[in-house]
Amino acid sequence: MKSDIVGLIYTGENSERLRDLTRIRSVAALPILGRYRIIDFMLSNMVNSGIHNVGIILQQNYQSLLDQLGSGREWDLHGKRAGLTLLPPFAASEHSYYTGLLDALKSNLSFLRRSKERYIAVTDSGILYSIRFEELLAEHLKNEADITLVYTKDRDARRNGVGRYLGIDENCVVKHLEVDPSIPRYENTYIGVFLVRREMLIDMVDRATSQGFHHFTREMLARFLQEGTYKVCGYQLPLKPWVIDSVQAYYHANMDALDPTVREMFFDKDRPIWTKLRDEMPTRYATGARVSNSLVADGCVIEGTVENSIIFRGVTIRPGAVVKGCIIMQDALISRNVEIENCIMDKQTTIREGGRLVSTAAYPTVVPKNLTI
Repeated sequence: MKSDIVGLIYTGENSERLRDLTRIRSVAALPILGRYRIIDFMLSNMVNSGIHNVGIILQQNYQSLLDQLGSGREWDLHGKRAGLTLLPPFAASEHSYYTGLLDALKSNLSFLRRSKERYIAVTDSGILYSIRFEELLAEHLKNEADITLVYTKDRDARRNGVGRYLGIDENCVVKHLEVDPSIPRYENTYIGVFLVRREMLIDMVDRATSQGFHHFTREMLARFLQEGTYKVCGYQLPLKPWVIDSVQAYYHANMDALDPTVREMFFDKDRPIWTKLRDEMPTRYATGARVSNSLVADGCVIEGTVENSIIFRGVTIRPGAVVKGCIIMQDALISRNVEIENCIMDKQTTIREGGRLVSTAAYPTVVPKNLTI
């Protein structure tokens, strides 16, 4: 199956509220669900929809993202004629990062021009969701739309003072747009995914940047809606999305995945999620270890107690340790007789023997990468 869509993933979201989790990495490279990165879900969605030409717009702190993506082999995106194209911010302003998506598109018009596909799907990377781009294209053609914006009615995606919200009529036509309202008036939350004809997007970007615009929704899209220049339609995301824009949102997205019905949304058996390979031995559960309602990746050594937690690859939990409601990333060490609850342990962290770190689920504690406590 080959699609007439080129994919473009923008990895430049504001990550201040994620604090230490994104101090050394982009949101797209954030580890999630035991063995994945958020970017894995974006790429897998596209490949499962027949998209085999994908560009990744990079910004700051993208070294871990480059390490994750490699040549694109895991997603079968390492072909000679198409495949994965990494677009670093060499053409950005003197600040070495883009002011907004519109700036990023302007700086990467060469990628849009040399692509051969008729349509382009552009996505942000700070939202975890499942989408079939072939169905999005079918709806786009059915509505005879110029631009189709993907939205959700899920109330958990709404944020007072932050976000983009759409007013949509009975014919799926977008009539109104709110950007960062104190209290959103519309129930439709735009999730940063849109589909448009590729050559039309090139023309839009040229027109908008010639008028001094920098932001795709706040300036360009708002102006187009006001003038009625293009027919803008909405497409409702059929499944629940998870907006990863804060430590709490990241924590709850992982914890939600402990529910089997939620995992079915993430992992459709007919549309697998691929990630970077790391050959590991199976996890070893020692005599006396107790594990309940947890996701445990391979390569771990579990000798203590683990409850309601996400354990990444290569984690060691020593005898007497009790881990409850935690996210423990790759190669962390939880020493003997440690008690941790409602914590997020970044990669290569260590909790010394007898340590105790307890938080509430509403405000989980983050232990930064390589830190020893």
